[in-house]
Amino acid sequence: MVGDNTNLRSPLLPDRMQQGDFFVCDIFDAAPKGDMASMEHPIFSIATKPDRHVRRYENGSNFVEVIPSVKGLATVHDRDVLIYCISQCIAALNENREVSPTIRFRAYDLLSATNRGTDGRGYEQLKAALERLKGTTITTNIITGGKEEFDGFGLIDRFKIVRETRDGRMQEVEIRLSEWVFNAIRSREVLTLHRDYFRLRKPLERRIYELARKHCGAQKEWRISLSKLQAKCGSSSTEKEFRRLVSNIAKQDEQFEHMPDYAVRIEKDVIIFTNRRMEDVKSHSACFPTIRLDLDTYQVARRAAPGWDVYYLEQAWRSWMLDGGLDAPKNPDKAFIGFCTKWFERRGNP
Repeated sequence: MVGDNTNLRSPLLPDRMQQGDFFVCDIFDAAPKGDMASMEHPIFSIATKPDRHVRRYENGSNFVEVIPSVKGLATVHDRDVLIYCISQCIAALNENREVSPTIRFRAYDLLSATNRGTDGRGYEQLKAALERLKGTTITTNIITGGKEEFDGFGLIDRFKIVRETRDGRMQEVEIRLSEWVFNAIRSREVLTLHRDYFRLRKPLERRIYELARKHCGAQKEWRISLSKLQAKCGSSSTEKEFRRLVSNIAKQDEQFEHMPDYAVRIEKDVIIFTNRRMEDVKSHSACFPTIRLDLDTYQVARRAAPGWDVYYLEQAWRSWMLDGGLDAPKNPDKAFIGFCTKWFERRGNP
């Protein structure tokens, strides 16, 4: 039956990508640890139609104001452009190369890497994304890279289509990132996204995954109320409609397990995210269970072994100590970083 076949179809977009995971800068994370909670405001729109509403969020003395252009706010899907640019910068830093806020790339490479179509429509959507990114203005006093910005700025300062083919399609694009975003890059304030992030169809799914990635991380579980999740997503839907949308995502995830890294379910207006990697977490926690690594250690480990999953390396490190009959190190954080450094020296990129 046609209806039955539709129900069996995965919610994910077809996989057009041929590369591994990205390093991605989440600009809500680009702050000192103590101020992280004030940086969880939804800058990118999850609306499917142009969103021209001015948004202002406050938390104590901190504020973020997001002002759209006549073409609307930058969307969650427009953020793919930033993810791609920042990924290139982080890759360069990992290779000890100089980075610049001005980045030039082939449009085809970006479209392919972010699982977008490479037909004429894909190029048109990229142009529209660049216009919204340039037009969206942010005013904030939130800190990135140890600097406090009070000026208004766009997510990108400018863009330029360097060359077009005879049929009008762009080939090369040049973008200058805002100083706010570039400060976060230089400070390596990054998170790693699952590659299936680019296969999520719905803007709300992407935003929900981002929040789970930030708050749940390597923990077993993270819970959030429906009303608070709606605020963090920047949804203008009614509470009833938002509940329906999230419930549909949870039902699809129960059937297909399509949400990357974290299972999603809803119980009495509480959204529960469960880490799908808990079997790995359990296995490496069973080895030297008293060892607890500092959160900053994982960031340093990522720089020591670029491209590797730090939780996989942690499991390998704990198993190595157990198999070798070693005692728990006096300084576990330093020992783990040393292990990651040697691991990368011997094996290079995954």
